[in-house]
Amino acid sequence: MTTGRTETLSTRVGDALWRAWDSDLTYSFLRSPVTIVAAVVALGLILASVAAPLIAPTDPFAPATVDLMAAFTPPAWMEGGSPEFLLGTDDQGRDMLSAILYGMRISLFVGAASVVFSMILGVGLGLLAGYAGGWVDALLMRVADVQISFPAILIALLVDGVARGVLPREVHHDMAIWVIVFAIGVSGWVQYARTVRGSTMVEKNREYVMAAHIMGVHPVVIAVRHVLPNVTGPVLVIATIHLAIAVITEATLSFLGVGLPPTEPSLGTLIRIGNDFLFSGEWWITIFPGVALVLLVLSVNLLGDWLRDALNPKLR
Repeated sequence: MTTGRTETLSTRVGDALWRAWDSDLTYSFLRSPVTIVAAVVALGLILASVAAPLIAPTDPFAPATVDLMAAFTPPAWMEGGSPEFLLGTDDQGRDMLSAILYGMRISLFVGAASVVFSMILGVGLGLLAGYAGGWVDALLMRVADVQISFPAILIALLVDGVARGVLPREVHHDMAIWVIVFAIGVSGWVQYARTVRGSTMVEKNREYVMAAHIMGVHPVVIAVRHVLPNVTGPVLVIATIHLAIAVITEATLSFLGVGLPPTEPSLGTLIRIGNDFLFSGEWWITIFPGVALVLLVLSVNLLGDWLRDALNPKLR
């Protein structure tokens, strides 16, 4: 019996992999060299940031590994550089390569957590607005209209400032990363809500929804179990593009000094620190984190653009 179940499971997995390989999505991906390069770069950066504790030369945020005498060491290929510090060091003697890997790890975590929060909030409100209709729909969409008229960075700044004012000062440091996730997440739910609302208004008039109503199924069950799986297709595309926007927003907030604390620097914080020394000759402190941020955001954006076009039936 066990052998038969194992063979059945292996067959199903093999069939699923074959269908994925033989799909239009894979065909579109393999035909786009730019998308392949973007995927390789994005995957490499993500894996490097996740594995930062294993591959980083040092832990830049551990006081025992910081050597102030090694501050402002240029990259290894420049005069005065050291092979120990491939990309040089910052004003505190921290290895820039290690700082970038750890900083990118924090930026990705904040970006991904913000996207998940925005997606849950936006999909939930969009489903409620589209399915309930009436004054609920009007109220939620007017709130969305007001929010979308302001840049996301201003909304994030406002939410971040209010949260810091409400929370006790002694918990600011411990809650900083969650405050920034909440601020970025609240600023990005509108796109999800509008998209899901439009799809829900179409799906709720389908025959299967009417049949469920006739059978006496509770409206909440209909909305969650039947309508929701059919309206979340575009959400993946929005989430991919939103990840790049969330990383940029976090970097902007950190650059302005209202993001993460210096003890947990993201790429934006590293760029802000290096900006103070840019015109004194220590260009590597800000340039290398900036390059890492550009590569990460550009590769994710390219993947999002490809996914949007690949899932658009009008372009097939």
